[in-house]
Amino acid sequence: MLYRTLMGLVAASLLAGCQWPPIQPSSAPSTLSGLPAGCQDEGPSLMASPCQSEAWIALGLASQRGDRAWRDRQLARLDTDDTRDRLARAVVLSWGTENEWTQASELYKADLAKAPAELQPLLRYWLNELEGRRAFSERLAEQGRARQALADEKAAQAKRLEELTDKLEALSDIEQSINLRQQAP
Repeated sequence: MLYRTLMGLVAASLLAGCQWPPIQPSSAPSTLSGLPAGCQDEGPSLMASPCQSEAWIALGLASQRGDRAWRDRQLARLDTDDTRDRLARAVVLSWGTENEWTQASELYKADLAKAPAELQPLLRYWLNELEGRRAFSERLAEQGRARQALADEKAAQAKRLEELTDKLEALSDIEQSINLRQQAP
């Protein structure tokens, strides 16, 4: 259902003559430059408009391509408790550091239901994608911890083996010494 809705949004965008924003240098992505001429004066909005989905997609793409400085400027601009700004902040944070992913997830979950029904599938898709990245990152971290635990155990076993080898050599030396004493007249 979600997949069909998103594909419908993409198909409608393409049929309406809307194009995906062109690839921009990562240092200064624009959220509006790739939108049709009539939509470039609008930013992502929660108000129904012909450009609503395209503006949010443009923000998502710009967030994905943007660098840290661009994200910081956007986050400073979006630092309000307005639902639109909170959702836009979630989009921007979704492409930040792994530490920001948790905050983005919380913002999506808190405000997704407040978004217009037409935008909810797109925002839910982004939330699911973010949760997938978070889960994958956690699995990688867990595997790293497991790998480190195995390496630590291997090192401990190697140390125990070395200690046992030293004790065995000492016992062999003692046995050899006893045998030499018994052979002496």
